[in-house]
Amino acid sequence: MAGNREVILSDFQACTDIDDVAEAILHLEGTNWDLLAAINNVMPQNTQQLPSEINLDIEMIEEKNHVSKNSSDLVYIQKSKNSDTQDQDEVLPGTSNSKSIESILVESRRLKDQIRILTFHVHYQSKIFQIEISDTNSVENLKLLIFNNAHIAPCKQELHGWVKEPKGDKTILKSLELPRENELHMSPVIEVGDSSSQIMKLSDRLSTIYTLNIRDESNKDTYKLNFPGTYTILDVKRNIYTINDVPVRNQLWKGWPLAVKNDSITLAQSGISIPEHNLSVERIPPKETKKEVVDLDKDSFIDEQEDGEDFEDAPETFQVDDDYIIVDDDIFIDYVQPTKIQHLIPDNIGDEISGTLHFSEEYTKRYGLAHPNFFTGTFESAIAESCFKPPRERKLLAVYLHHDNSILANVFCTQLLGFETVLQLLSANFVIWGWDCTYESNKSKFLASVQQALGATAAVTIKNIEVDTMPVLMIIMKSRSNTDVFTIIHGNVGVNELLSNLIEAVDVFQEQRQNDIEFEDERQARERVKEEQDQAYQESLAADKAKEEAKQLLKKIEKQRKEKAENEKQAEQARKEARRLVVESSLPPEPAQHLTENILKIKVRLPSGNFLERRFQTNTVLQTIFNFLIVKGYPTEEYKLLSSWPRRDLTTMDTNLTLFELKFCPQETLILEER
Repeated sequence: MAGNREVILSDFQACTDIDDVAEAILHLEGTNWDLLAAINNVMPQNTQQLPSEINLDIEMIEEKNHVSKNSSDLVYIQKSKNSDTQDQDEVLPGTSNSKSIESILVESRRLKDQIRILTFHVHYQSKIFQIEISDTNSVENLKLLIFNNAHIAPCKQELHGWVKEPKGDKTILKSLELPRENELHMSPVIEVGDSSSQIMKLSDRLSTIYTLNIRDESNKDTYKLNFPGTYTILDVKRNIYTINDVPVRNQLWKGWPLAVKNDSITLAQSGISIPEHNLSVERIPPKETKKEVVDLDKDSFIDEQEDGEDFEDAPETFQVDDDYIIVDDDIFIDYVQPTKIQHLIPDNIGDEISGTLHFSEEYTKRYGLAHPNFFTGTFESAIAESCFKPPRERKLLAVYLHHDNSILANVFCTQLLGFETVLQLLSANFVIWGWDCTYESNKSKFLASVQQALGATAAVTIKNIEVDTMPVLMIIMKSRSNTDVFTIIHGNVGVNELLSNLIEAVDVFQEQRQNDIEFEDERQARERVKEEQDQAYQESLAADKAKEEAKQLLKKIEKQRKEKAENEKQAEQARKEARRLVVESSLPPEPAQHLTENILKIKVRLPSGNFLERRFQTNTVLQTIFNFLIVKGYPTEEYKLLSSWPRRDLTTMDTNLTLFELKFCPQETLILEER
C-alpha cells in the first residue's frame, strides 16, 4: 500500500505541478488517495484544465528522486498543436475529462519506465562526488550538477574516464551507452594566458566583473553590460527593464544555466561563463484567454451572471491580483506593488567612502545604468584626483548634490544626467562626485568637508542653496594655486542650458589649463637647466674628489712601502749586528806585536780602496778571516774574498783549512769584492 501511494503521489505532482510534498499529500488525503478526485479538486473549476496544458508546447517536470538529493532527472513531454483529436479532447467549462487525465498519467508512467538512472563517481582533488542523473539528460546537465557540488563552473570542467568520449556538452548521455556506475576524473580547464592554476573561489567570483552580451529579441538590439558578481539575476532583469521598458514579470530569458532555480542567486553562484556570457530576452506574448476576476478575500470564484449582463455597478478601478488592475469593464493594466523609497545615502552614514559607495549603488538601482561614473571616496580625495594633478592630467570636479524632497530630482537624473551628450562631456573633462543631502546629518558632514577643503565662503554658499532648486551640479576648478567653486548649475535647467554651462566651464578650464601647462613647461625647463648645471657641478666635484683620493692613496701606499723597507732594513741591520756581536765574541785576539814566529800579516783591500790589516797565526783557520771581515761589516753572503796570487776565490773553499795549508805568505794581500 505504501508503494502504491508513492506512485499516486508522484503522478499527482506530475499532473498538478505541486512541488511541495506536504501540500500534495494534504490534497490526496482529503480524497482518500483518489487520484482523479484530488486532481479535479486542485484544478480551476471553470476549465478543469491541467496547469501543464496552459499555452505550453513543452512541459518540463522535475521528478523528485528519493534515492539521492543530487539527482535532477528532467522529463520532457512533447505536445502537438495540430492533433487530430483536438476537438475530441477539448474540455468544456464546468466538466471534467478523465480520459485526458488518464492519458497523461499513462504517458508519464511510460516515460518514467524509459528513464535509466546513471550514477557518476566524480573524482576531484581528494574528494569524490556522487551524482545520479537520468540518461535522457545531456553532458551539460551533468556538469551543472557537478557545479552544485564542487562549485567549479561548467566551462571550467574537463571530465576524463568516459567509456565513450562525448562529442560536446550537448551530447545526450543515453547516446553514449554508459553503464549504470561510472568513474570520472575532473580537472580544471586553464585558459591560455591564465597565470593561475587554481579555479576561482566563490569570494573571487563575487569580486569579478561579468560581461553579459544580452540580445533583445523584441527590439532587435544587443546590449553589452558589465555587472559585479554580487549582483543577483533579479538585479540584471531590473536593469534590462530600465533599457527596454519590459517589466521583469513579462521578460522571457534564454541562456541561464539550468541550475538557476530563482532570481535571488548572484551571478557568481549562477555558473555562467567567465568573463563573458551570452543571453537573450524577449517580451512574453500576451495571453489570449480573458482574465477571470477573483475575490481573494473570500477565496472563491465569482459566478457568472445568469442573465449575461456586465458588471455595471462595479467600481471604476480595483485590484484584481498582485499583477493586474481592472479599469472600467475589460481593460487590464500592469500593477506594480508600491515600495518605500530608499534614499541614496542612509541617515548618519559613518564616513564619506561608505556614503559614496552606497550613493553609486542606489543611484544605479533607481535611475539605471545611464549615469555618470561617480567617484567613490572622500571629497578631499576627489579634489586631489581632479585638481591636484599635473596640468596635462588635471580635470574639473563636478559635485552632484541630490535631495529627494525636490520635485526636480527625478527629471534631472533621468533626462539630464542620463543624456548621452552630457555623459560624454562629463566623462571626458570631469571627475564626478555625488552626495545626498536629504538627511540633515549627511548635509552637515558634507559642509564640514567643504569648509576644510575650500574654506568657509564655499561652505556658506552651499548651505544657502534652497531645496526647491536642487539637485545642483557644482563645478570646482583649480587656477594656479587656488581651488574654488567656479559655478553652480541648479536643477531647474534644460538639457541645452546644462550643456551650455558645462561647455563654458570646460572652455574656461581649457584656457586656464593651457596657461598652467605653459607655465609648468617653463618651470620644468628652468628646473632641467638647473638640474643639468647641478649635475655638472656635482660631477666636477666628484672628479676632483676622485683625483684627490687617488693622490692620497698613492701617498699612503708609498709611505707604507717606505716604512716597510725601513723596517726591513732596520731588522736586517739588527740581525747583522746580532750576528756581528756573536762572531766578535768568538773571534780570537790578535797576536801580540812582539811575537814573530808562526805569525802572518794579512792585508785586505776593500771595494772602496782602503785596506784592513791584521795579524794571524799560521794555524788559524780560514773562517777566522771571514769572521774578522763580518765584525768589520762585510758579511760573507754579500762579499767574496779573493787571493791575488795564485788568484783564488777563498769563499768557495773549505773554511776549516789553516792559513798554513793555504800556503799564505808571511805578508798576504787579499781582495774583497761585492758579490
